[in-house]
Amino acid sequence: MAASRAALSCALEQRATVVPPSSPRGKGVMPDGTSRFTLAKDGSTVYHFMGCSTFAEYTVLAEISIAKIDPAASLEKACLFGCGISTGLGAVWNNAKVEPFSSVAVFGLGAVGFAVVQAAKAVGASHIVGIDVNPNKFEMAKKLGCDVCYNPKDHGDEPMQQVLVKNSPTGFGFDYTFDCTGNVNVMRSALEAAHRGWGQCCLVGVAAAGKEIATRPFQFITGRRCFGTAFGGWKTRDAIPMLTDKMMKGEIAVDHFITHRFNGVGETTKAIDALHSGDCLRAVVHYC
Repeated sequence: MAASRAALSCALEQRATVVPPSSPRGKGVMPDGTSRFTLAKDGSTVYHFMGCSTFAEYTVLAEISIAKIDPAASLEKACLFGCGISTGLGAVWNNAKVEPFSSVAVFGLGAVGFAVVQAAKAVGASHIVGIDVNPNKFEMAKKLGCDVCYNPKDHGDEPMQQVLVKNSPTGFGFDYTFDCTGNVNVMRSALEAAHRGWGQCCLVGVAAAGKEIATRPFQFITGRRCFGTAFGGWKTRDAIPMLTDKMMKGEIAVDHFITHRFNGVGETTKAIDALHSGDCLRAVVHYC
């Protein structure tokens, strides 16, 4: 039994981009089931977040959690590929495989949503729209590739999917839609805004525990597809060095994602507060 579990774990590491929550990493411990950290005052266990334990000047990592990048790379830029930005790029390039001249709707214009817009523009999508309740995001969205931006608050009680479908290039929805909010009601809007007959909806945002998504089966019978992504379908050991190299060559712009900078572990909470403020895309904390 132990050998079978070991073989399954090895297969998952080779084929999956994210280890299942039931794995040791998902439980906050190392592969051997233990933590490497304790509080000095009472010896209580400090758990590893997804096997990485950020928010520390020194840490212990499993070998499988490490990706080697070009030592000349800017660390404050390379760290963006640890999650979020890479997820948005991969959702477009790996999971949905957005095609040139297609129409795209992006729900949620945070860092992940902006990365989706950027990736869709890069592959030649001909019509990209962004949806967010914060109109301050629209200027950057249009710089990155959005043709039009919508604020659901401007449309009263009319469901956003109805607004989008009637304003889509064909009048029947968008070829590709992406939810980058984690809100299950928005996920429904994203699915139902996908084009009748062939539209694809990619769920990128992570919903709160216990939340469920609802829609009518007719949405699927009429040809729409819905799927999710974790880390944009990348295999981290290969992808992070590759994305970092592309960033260094100027093929992927990331500077605009860093809106806040902080110094020292003690300012980590300030970074978290900034992320909740609504005007922060990514906050980088320099530990030394």
